Amino acid sequence: MIKEIDFETFLYVSNNEYQIFVFDKKKSERLYYQDLKAYNELDSKNFNDLSKFLDENIYKIEKLIGNFIKNIILIIENSENLNTNIAIKKRNYDKDISQKYLETNLIELKDLFKENYQDQIIMHMVIINNTTSRNKNLLHYRDVNNDNLHIEVNFISISNELTFIFDKLLEKYQIKISQYMCGNYIKNFFDKNTSELSLMAHKLKNGLNENEVILIPRNIENKGFFEKFFQLFS
Repeated sequence: MIKEIDFETFLYVSNNEYQIFVFDKKKSERLYYQDLKAYNELDSKNFNDLSKFLDENIYKIEKLIGNFIKNIILIIENSENLNTNIAIKKRNYDKDISQKYLETNLIELKDLFKENYQDQIIMHMVIINNTTSRNKNLLHYRDVNNDNLHIEVNFISISNELTFIFDKLLEKYQIKISQYMCGNYIKNFFDKNTSELSLMAHKLKNGLNENEVILIPRNIENKGFFEKFFQLFS
């Protein structure tokens, strides 16, 4: 039996292809993989093939790992995924751009996105521009002396309507979608010659892009959102 914490299960869905794979986190390799060519546009009326694909593979995976799949990470490659940038520029009266100051402004940007796009769920929140340093790595911005703070964030999101459909589709297997990821974002981050989607997705999910803000719920110790971010990647 393979413990659930030792593997990650991914489902990739696009207009042209479905993939399902299990990634062994201890060995850093793919444990299971199957794909199916798709020929229908991705909408609520064309999920019969995907449903059959899941029927054929969920049981095989659970038999292989000797455990039930409880959670799955859904990678969706869809032209209707929303991709938009939001920026803020503020006078920094405290001079030092502290961790807390960054945290507050990133939360403000996230809330601004949610206010204007209430029908969307954020998949990725990536800092793409910042004037506090010549270095683009967010981790170096915590205590830089600067009169102004300018942050531009790229939001990639999926519609609530589409997530509802996928939630209902996986409900019959008693599987919950733990995270949504954008297929285009994953592929564009890596060299085009890289073809191992499971490894790429695993690396990005676990913090490879240091400018991606990982949205983590506060834990019982009430640690701040940004404190946990730096604990993960610093």
